Amino acid sequence: MRELAISLYLLLFKFIFTLCRLFPLERKTTFISSFGDNVLYTVKELERMHSKEKIFILKTPSCREDFSETSATTILFTFTSFIQFVRGIYHIATSRVIMADNYFGFLAVTDLKDEVDCVQLWHAAGALKKFGLMDPSINSRTKNARERFRTVYSRFTHVVVGSEKMTSIFKRSFGISDDKFIRSGIPRTDFFYQLPVLSKYEKELAAQFPIIKQKKVILYAPTFRDGDLINPKIHLDLARMYQELGQEYVLFMRLHPAVKLDTANLFPNFVYDVSHYKNINPLLTISDILITDYSSIPFEYSLLNKPMIFYTYDLEEYMQIRGVEDSYIAELPGPIVKNTNSLIKTIKFHQYDMNKVNAFSRNWNTYSKGNASNQLVSILYEKEQSQRANVSFQLNEG
Repeated sequence: MRELAISLYLLLFKFIFTLCRLFPLERKTTFISSFGDNVLYTVKELERMHSKEKIFILKTPSCREDFSETSATTILFTFTSFIQFVRGIYHIATSRVIMADNYFGFLAVTDLKDEVDCVQLWHAAGALKKFGLMDPSINSRTKNARERFRTVYSRFTHVVVGSEKMTSIFKRSFGISDDKFIRSGIPRTDFFYQLPVLSKYEKELAAQFPIIKQKKVILYAPTFRDGDLINPKIHLDLARMYQELGQEYVLFMRLHPAVKLDTANLFPNFVYDVSHYKNINPLLTISDILITDYSSIPFEYSLLNKPMIFYTYDLEEYMQIRGVEDSYIAELPGPIVKNTNSLIKTIKFHQYDMNKVNAFSRNWNTYSKGNASNQLVSILYEKEQSQRANVSFQLNEG
């Protein structure tokens, strides 16, 4: 039934796209976004460097970013808003550049024109979880589904990376060759090099949470698990943490927005729910310790040279269901703990290895040096301008 529904959806998408493809390409860039961070930084730089470029952002319902900092036209891209949906397909079919920050299955039925650049602007700077062709769950999917995945990956003319580590993973996960990579760095990491911006957010958060001037901040940002909506649960003994750490620390919890847990009232001046923050970067700047598990946050957080702890209470189960990269355990830039007691001990006795954090950052943020957005736009659009000039020359010669 799932495959049938997907097939019908793609059939409709292909029909609309084929009609829209009859229109000529425009000097236009269309972004397809379900995360937002990388798109936001790229759009802002594109607007600065190429003010005449028309920019459209197709935003999925899960995207937290509102893109209000840009002048781009934002379209809610969902089948339930059918007119907007058709508008979005039109822009995909008539743009010279398309950038996507995630896997979008409908790309399998978009027969893009030869001169179109389709750029994968992946939402993470690195990968601990396996994805794409390396995801263990792909073996349980149908033959049609597996073929669809490969077709989507084949659409990418370019993939943006911040390191050779990620290049290697993309080669395996997408089945693509080395010549497709743009080694510009990850746009969203530019944030961590903008000192005035960092200072601004620190002041704003300090005004909102005055307690962070007096106590250190532990940020807990776990990976969302499929069962969290059905049975939301914090796998931490918050009472014990409150008792052991409450005098020196506060605990900021950033959970999936759909997970509703009223814990702040139980532990006043210790637990703060910051799940409503659309952008995690400001929270990273004011935190002193990060607690996470399989998320991509450590790749950016390592740029701040701060300690992190990996609370992987379900590691064995997670490895079977989702899979993690083979070097996961050896490369983690922080201690691995599986229960609250070990977590408290690690924090109280500062059991961190900052040399590992530095090495981790060097390995995964090789090309992310504060100018990634500029590098990406320069590389991609200089190529575009060169191609247009060449076409114009050939026409004049003819």
